[in-house]
Amino acid sequence: MIVGVGIDVVDVARFVATLERTPRLREKLFTPEERDLPANSLAARFAAKEAIAKALGAPGNLEWQDCTVHRTVGGPPQVDLRGTVKARSDELGIARWHVSISHDAGIASAMAIAES
Repeated sequence: MIVGVGIDVVDVARFVATLERTPRLREKLFTPEERDLPANSLAARFAAKEAIAKALGAPGNLEWQDCTVHRTVGGPPQVDLRGTVKARSDELGIARWHVSISHDAGIASAMAIAES
């Protein structure tokens, strides 16, 4: 059963400008394994984290570091949840995540579906 759905869209140039203006933001938003990815991929991962938060009902206590979006060769992205994000996911009885990310023409987007 579908428990939640989230979607987000990010303007890549605006996102990169924000990261350049606020260098510590990269450390706040991304886990160490995500931080060195290209700008398009960072924007797409940010969109994915936002989509996941929306699928969880967007509670205000979620920590960005508690979610890592992994690239998989030939398959959909996988998410690794910890701490606040995992706690909310467990509270809602989520057993599986379906995540899709894309970036093209200066826009990054992501969709997340939470399934019990």
